[in-house]
Amino acid sequence: MSDFDTIIKGGTIIDGTRHRAKFVGDVAIKNGLIAEIVEGGGIDTSRADKIIDAAGLNVVPGYVDLHTHYDGQLLWDPYLSCSSWHGVTSMAIGNCGFGFAPAHPHERERLMLSMERVEAIPLATMKAGMDWDWETFPEWLDSLERRPKGVNVMSFVPLNPLMVYVMGMEGAKTREPTKEELAEMLRLMEESLDAGGVGYTMQRLGDGFTSVQRDYDGTPMPTDTMSDELVLEFAKVLKGRGEGIIQLTQAKDDVVSDLDFGADLAEASGCPILWNAVQVNERHPHQHRRMLRWVNEQREKGHEIWMQAITTPNDLRFMLDDFNLFDGNGAWRNVTIGDVETRMAKMQDPELRAAVREDYDSGSAPFVTGPVADLVVDSVANEENQVYVGMTVAELGASMGKHPSDAMLDLSISEKLKTVFYVVPFNYDEGLLNEILENEWTVPGLSDGGAHTKFLNYGRYPTNMIETLVRERGSYTLEEAHYRLAAVPAKAAGFNDRGTLEVGRAADIVVYDYENLKVLPTEIVHDLPGDEWRYVERAEGYRYTIVNGEPIFIDGVCTGATPGHLLRHGQAKAAAKVA
Repeated sequence: MSDFDTIIKGGTIIDGTRHRAKFVGDVAIKNGLIAEIVEGGGIDTSRADKIIDAAGLNVVPGYVDLHTHYDGQLLWDPYLSCSSWHGVTSMAIGNCGFGFAPAHPHERERLMLSMERVEAIPLATMKAGMDWDWETFPEWLDSLERRPKGVNVMSFVPLNPLMVYVMGMEGAKTREPTKEELAEMLRLMEESLDAGGVGYTMQRLGDGFTSVQRDYDGTPMPTDTMSDELVLEFAKVLKGRGEGIIQLTQAKDDVVSDLDFGADLAEASGCPILWNAVQVNERHPHQHRRMLRWVNEQREKGHEIWMQAITTPNDLRFMLDDFNLFDGNGAWRNVTIGDVETRMAKMQDPELRAAVREDYDSGSAPFVTGPVADLVVDSVANEENQVYVGMTVAELGASMGKHPSDAMLDLSISEKLKTVFYVVPFNYDEGLLNEILENEWTVPGLSDGGAHTKFLNYGRYPTNMIETLVRERGSYTLEEAHYRLAAVPAKAAGFNDRGTLEVGRAADIVVYDYENLKVLPTEIVHDLPGDEWRYVERAEGYRYTIVNGEPIFIDGVCTGATPGHLLRHGQAKAAAKVA
């Protein structure tokens, strides 16, 4: 019997600790764990069953993504692409308070309808791909445990389905729970955490302009309307247990009061808070600066708050046939709810169209896309409209001799809402982004993987970071980048068995060609259940992606291995011991 299962030979090791400069050496793997690391190399190759020649390649800890919506996708895609294509080996699901457990059988379709709008996951895909062999949250985790997984997954306890399970959808949105309902919800929270949930999550975007992610009927989600007092009742559960994490997406009232509530939540729970999100807005740099000052102040007070940072260009492409990210603007929301025929009819209603014009003229900028005037016509469905490709909406209006918003709607209606618009990134200024990157408490990422499948793909963020922020801009050293991509999110989420390359830790390892690593162009693929499509961006330059000691991708080709674990309480149920 060999001493090791695999030896990764002669690579440039960047261990993710940030305390040690990169070095050339060997890594030996046994039973899914790192068994030996030798600087300078020298591990006898005869001691292993398999040898990976990593000469000239970087050997780094697998990346950890704490913000995804792969809850449904895991049921049909063990590898959770696109994230795993970009070196992510561990992911968190159940973010923003959204998920599918607990769920009464009669509420399943209603939960899917919510997820179709709020996270833009096609309903046809969920109906075709989800088998619903669970009701409670513990049963949900058991279901995930049984399924083949190419990557590691941990699950938060999302508050929306829990509230709906006890109070019903209408009650959860419109009133406080009764004493009995509160007791039952807290019992379910304890039960879910006992089963392996790593904490709870919620989106609190209120009913104002910030509520960009709404239910299928345009109303806020339950956690958008829940009171501070109710949120803090759940926080007391974590305080009493002395464990857990809270992921909070908050933009409910104003920035100051939102940040104050984040501090209150940290104090009440005594646990880490994953604040979502901080990103650059080039038109309003005070926004991210205020958040960075706040997290520094909270850290000085002893509150463990982490700022999840969007570090990828916020470009997206969308068509008005199913776009939901105008939902923070009432006028645009009113004309983008319903099926295609319903939307087209609303877009031709004189009063609704006048409201859209007024919104445009007021300078109101949708939270996600920025000013409508700056949107670009990316592609058209009809040949006669090719002349408009490349124009901004402002230029489109001038070309058509119409108010710009009328021109945008008329062009879309003429193509049955299949005109594609492009958002020019406004969050990627090098100097401003470096202010976020340099803060000690920021966690790069927030891929939103599995969500907004027809609009964007932030799952490319690790590759983007290495290709652009390290290699081209020099914003990070490689040591700092891999500390941020793996060790920091692992620490923030309570993973205690992975995130760095150290003896005894899980062998989640990425081997890549630094000079040739790159994000490939955006493409459309029809690979979702229900005959649905999505935008994807693949990567080039990853040689091996290894999960718990087994390669899941070699030179971008899937091996078919499914060595991933469900990380209950943030770790694998039974980690093997290094011999």
